[in-house]
Amino acid sequence: MIENVILVDELDNEVGLMPKMEAHEKAMLHRAFSVFVFNKKNELMLQQRAKDKYHSPLLWTNTCCSHQRKGETNIEAGKRRLQEEMGFSCDLEEVFSFIYKAPFDNGLTEHELDHVMIGYYDEAPIINPEEVENYKWMPLEEVKEDITRNPQTYTAWFKIIFEKSYEKIATFNTKK
Repeated sequence: MIENVILVDELDNEVGLMPKMEAHEKAMLHRAFSVFVFNKKNELMLQQRAKDKYHSPLLWTNTCCSHQRKGETNIEAGKRRLQEEMGFSCDLEEVFSFIYKAPFDNGLTEHELDHVMIGYYDEAPIINPEEVENYKWMPLEEVKEDITRNPQTYTAWFKIIFEKSYEKIATFNTKK
């Protein structure tokens, strides 16, 4: 089955569908989401992408991320993918969105209007080994420091989110 992404304009208006690989080959702007799950200790659950992923294998990133399907809300998509990748579900709240563009060494480019969602969970995930190699909990400030020290171990979009939106994520999370 070919997975399509939703092409959008800069205001997040849907302008069409395109197969995911083609959209990444052509650097087409499309809708995406990133989920950040925190525990009661205010630690962020990070995932290490599976070794067989077509880009960014074995790199650390936010709890989960993917693309919405046609007719699916951002929250529905986030919950679906959280279950598929990490084996659990939790309530999610969308906190902001932004556009980024990140080319990869393999010729693909992520050009996404990314909807960032935050949730809370305190159990261990049941990771899907086809999607996730490992996971860990880290305080947000330690994640920020580690990205500075070891940027090569993190995904491009995760580093961009932190650079552009660290204060928003940290501020939102401390209000809960």
